[in-house]
Amino acid sequence: MSEIKAEIISIGDELLIGQVVNTNASWMAVELNKSGIKVGRITAISDDGQEIVDAIAHAEKTYDIILLTGGLGPTKDDITKNVLADYFGSKIIFHEPTFKHIKFLFSKRNYKVTEVNKHQALIPDKCIPLHNQNGTAPGMWFEKDDKVIVSMPGVPFEMKGLLLDEIIPRLKERFNLSHIYHRTAMTTGIGESLLAEKIADWENCLPDYIKLAYLPQPGIVRLRLSASGNNMETIEEEVDNYCNKLIDIIPDIIFGWDDISLEEVVGNLLKERGQTLSTAESCTGGYIAHLITSIAGSSEYYAGSVVSYSNDVKDNVLGVDKNVIDLKGAVSKEVVEQMASGGKKLLKTDYCLATSGIAGPDGGTDEKPVGTVWIALATPDDVVSKLFHFGEHRGRNIRRSALSALEMLRRYLINEKPN
Repeated sequence: MSEIKAEIISIGDELLIGQVVNTNASWMAVELNKSGIKVGRITAISDDGQEIVDAIAHAEKTYDIILLTGGLGPTKDDITKNVLADYFGSKIIFHEPTFKHIKFLFSKRNYKVTEVNKHQALIPDKCIPLHNQNGTAPGMWFEKDDKVIVSMPGVPFEMKGLLLDEIIPRLKERFNLSHIYHRTAMTTGIGESLLAEKIADWENCLPDYIKLAYLPQPGIVRLRLSASGNNMETIEEEVDNYCNKLIDIIPDIIFGWDDISLEEVVGNLLKERGQTLSTAESCTGGYIAHLITSIAGSSEYYAGSVVSYSNDVKDNVLGVDKNVIDLKGAVSKEVVEQMASGGKKLLKTDYCLATSGIAGPDGGTDEKPVGTVWIALATPDDVVSKLFHFGEHRGRNIRRSALSALEMLRRYLINEKPN
């Protein structure tokens, strides 16, 4: 069973000037991988006929499947259909089933079908039209020299419907696909280089058909294991076995699997225990609250937050002793612990996370440079705190502070108190 590879070609000037982020290609790559199709390249090109022709011709030299998105709208700047007709030596014909669908969609919306809309039913005669239940432009399937070239609209919900309902099922019939399996360990609390040292022996024992990728981001490193083969059950078992060995090596660093977020893990632990959480944030400015409340159902365990950015709020709302602030400074063990205790008492929760630090880029001193952050956790029985030194970049400092706070709580909840 040979490996089937695809290239995704995203068409649109808006992608090249940074006006639109190419989320379509990322989503498509995930879905194609699930179906055993490896994406070898993602290309973004302008709305230019020669660019489209050159991109397809280049892709045909290497890839079995070429998937294009964009340029199928009804306006003059949407040129993909005509370029493809010329490329495949097609003439444009009127496709009555597509026009019937267009009239149906417009009648539901109480819109009048214009001549411009009617043009959406014009297609190259050498393509297989693919029904687009969510829009007016059909997908177009071409075959040439054992290659499959498919064009889809760039509108995300139209493209997604076509890929899942029409294209992937046809690709599975057309090609003898292998199986691809990914498993991702989510880690936090350790940098990429140190993590690589810890798991070096394990990594060196991986067989050739299992690939490891390090995917770092501020505060988190994802370790993705990927394998492909003819028997899905066998490759899943092999990858899972190596994942279990990894757990034995770094059990305290892995917080979850397959892109689950740290905030979701913490929320699940709180729900299991029937316990509640609040936050008292200074340098993170409500970012921990944002992460927690991004999870549906977080109201079950999350009470709220006090963003005590000023010392007056620390004093008047959270009950932090003003004399302690004056003596120790707002960024101190004593202040952050009082913030956590005050937030827990004020919001009547089982736990409260508190942060106080110097996010930057200004405000640092020799004693407390930018990136100095104190994090405290008030528990039902005690208050614990830890000092962190994150660096000089404000955005990363806020992100890493929030994740470190959540990790502190996670470790406590699994009966592993913070170091």
